[in-house]
Amino acid sequence: MSAASPVQPSHPQLAVSAAIFRDDKILLVRRARSPAKGFYTLPGGRVEFGESLHTALRREVDEETCLNIEIIGLAGWREALPATSGGGGHYLIMSFAARWIGNEVVLNDELDDFKWLAPDGLGGLTLTDGLPEIIEAAKRLTQG
Repeated sequence: MSAASPVQPSHPQLAVSAAIFRDDKILLVRRARSPAKGFYTLPGGRVEFGESLHTALRREVDEETCLNIEIIGLAGWREALPATSGGGGHYLIMSFAARWIGNEVVLNDELDDFKWLAPDGLGGLTLTDGLPEIIEAAKRLTQG
């Protein structure tokens, strides 16, 4: 199985993502490979069997960015279907609001860029579907 064209499972995959806020800015990362290569999104990934959503979220954020986070709560969910996920599989993505609590961003090989941006300053970026709505919901949670 090559990294360029992985075999996709024939059933939906559960995934998590983190809308991480630091000094009123949101962290966006750009995917370096499929699915959604070249799109800006939130850090995250698949939940492993037997792993809680919060444990998976902390693990994925650490693996992809080296950041330590405080999870605030569920901001929403997105469903990425094969026809809309840039050639990828079928994913149900649980997106959580979080606050940065430590370390600086160090990207792994799944990502090739990151930006800390004001939530209303995303214009001009190629974003994954539903991302602005998730960011807005996460922003409300972090301010409440």
